Amino acid sequence: MIKHAQQVAVAEHELAPSAPAETAIEEHIAPAPRISVQAFCETVETAAAVQAAGEDRRLVKAHVKIQMGGVTAAVEAYRSSPTPNVIILESNNRPDDILAGLDQLAEVCDAGTRVIVFGRINDVTLYRELTRRGVSDYLIAPVGTIDVVRAICGLYSQPDSKPVGRIIAVVGAKGGVGASTVAHNIAWAIARDLALDSVVADLDLAFGTAGLDYNQDPPQGIADAVFSPDRVDTAFVDRLLSKCTEHLSLLAAPATLDRVYDFGADAFDSVLDSLRTTIPCVVLDVPHQWAGWTRRLLVAADDILIVAGPDLANLRNAKNLVDLLRAARPNDHRPFYCLNQVGVPKRPEITPADFAKALEDQPLAVIPFDPQMFGTAANNGQMIAEVSTSHKTAEMFRELAQVLTGRAEVKRSRGGLLTPLLAKLMKRQG
Repeated sequence: MIKHAQQVAVAEHELAPSAPAETAIEEHIAPAPRISVQAFCETVETAAAVQAAGEDRRLVKAHVKIQMGGVTAAVEAYRSSPTPNVIILESNNRPDDILAGLDQLAEVCDAGTRVIVFGRINDVTLYRELTRRGVSDYLIAPVGTIDVVRAICGLYSQPDSKPVGRIIAVVGAKGGVGASTVAHNIAWAIARDLALDSVVADLDLAFGTAGLDYNQDPPQGIADAVFSPDRVDTAFVDRLLSKCTEHLSLLAAPATLDRVYDFGADAFDSVLDSLRTTIPCVVLDVPHQWAGWTRRLLVAADDILIVAGPDLANLRNAKNLVDLLRAARPNDHRPFYCLNQVGVPKRPEITPADFAKALEDQPLAVIPFDPQMFGTAANNGQMIAEVSTSHKTAEMFRELAQVLTGRAEVKRSRGGLLTPLLAKLMKRQG
């Protein structure tokens, strides 16, 4: 309840209006758990923002309900019914009226309910009075969709701590483009060069190659969790992890054909929920197939990297993926993509410039075709950086790791980020 909720630290500076959505889009906002949220709005604009927030991927588990009427409607609603986990109140009233309404609401609220207030008065004295009454957050209207998402999700994140549980999904635009190799090398760079505790989840249960690439043969892996969802918790998943390096662990695929792997859309939810609570970075090696669960994982990921080869089928598929994911994730930045195996001798290729024109975005990286380096690494169960730490492709993976974990600014040039070899490759092809 408002009276009994833990008080939020009082801001010592004057309140500022909410940040524009373009700024917030690039930040990492951890998803909310399975909660109930009820909003009482006074304007259709705020109601629309809350409605859009309820459809955001980070609130996919939350049940969001909206009605008009502000604090007066909230007081009436809860005289005869229990309160939800979170109440959102919009009020265009004067400070005294806002506080009086909250005092009335406190009489009918359950202990533990969290309250977020949207108002139009930018006044630190009001803010202090709200926090003294146990209000969790106060936002200056008008609010945008991402402001609502941030406010709700922020209630369930530890204050002043580094965000954990960032999920990066890597998927190929077409089979055989090396998406798994790219995913494994990026995860290796995140763990080794950024010193972030990371997990690679190999989701190709029948044919996954992560175990081979990391030279691991664990007796258990992700299949044990997927087929025993009732047993999944942090301790159970931790026992399934195979340690690759100090900071990198593997949730391996069985890579056997003794059973079929048909999953429901939410098959991996419990596994990823457990990983999020303890692992700062989870890299998903998503197989090239289209099903309810692959779509769900891609839409729910914090960042997405599409790996494409330089041909027409890859271009079409990459565009389809980008278009779908942009529509399904309107409050996130667009998916990243990179080109792989570029510069095969005598093979006609679609140029990075043509990809950029069709996808309306520059590739994040253009990785050259290097069968000697990649073949040696694959056959030895090593990463590119282990074979040659100074190789330019190893540096590309390090920079990709920085961008995908939010540790580096995305700087796309005409030739794309990380493409110092592009001109040389094109010249060699000619």
